[in-house]
Amino acid sequence: MRIILLQDIENLGKKYEIKTVKHGYARNFLLPQNLVKLATKENLKWLEEQKKLLAKRAQEELEKIEFLVSKIDGLELLIPVKVGEQGQLFESITDQRISTELKKLGFEIKKEQIELKEPLKELGEFMVKINFTHALEAEIRIIISLEEKQKEEIFEDEEKRE
Repeated sequence: MRIILLQDIENLGKKYEIKTVKHGYARNFLLPQNLVKLATKENLKWLEEQKKLLAKRAQEELEKIEFLVSKIDGLELLIPVKVGEQGQLFESITDQRISTELKKLGFEIKKEQIELKEPLKELGEFMVKINFTHALEAEIRIIISLEEKQKEEIFEDEEKRE
C-alpha cells in the first residue's frame, strides 16, 4: 500500500515522503494514528501543494535571515562595564550578555548563535562571529569600555590632582 508520511517516522521515513508499506501496518497502526495519508491522486496533489508551500516558506525565511545578516554585519556594540583599580573587569562579557545587548538594539539573537570561545575579561575591541541558519554568518565588533560614572570619577580625580 502506498502512503504519504505526515510526519517523520523512525525506521520508515521523513515527513512528506511516499512509501510502500504492508496493508496491515497501514490500516492497523499508521492510519488510525493519523501518521499517514493514502497516496491517492487527490492526496498526491495535496502533497505537491504542501511541498510548494514549504519551499516558499523556506525562501521567505532565507530572505529574512539574509536581511538580518546585512543589518547586523559590521555592527559595533558598546558594552560599558565597571573596572577595578588594576583595570580588571568586575564581570565577564559572555555570549548571554552580548545576546541581551543585541536584543536591546532590536536584534533577536540567541546566545547559542554567538561564537565566543571564552568570556571577554578585559577592556578593548573584539571581533565576534554570529552564526545563522542556511550557513550564513555575520561579524560584529564588541567594544568593552568604562561605564560613564567611572569615567566621570576618573576625570574628577585627575582634576583634583592637578
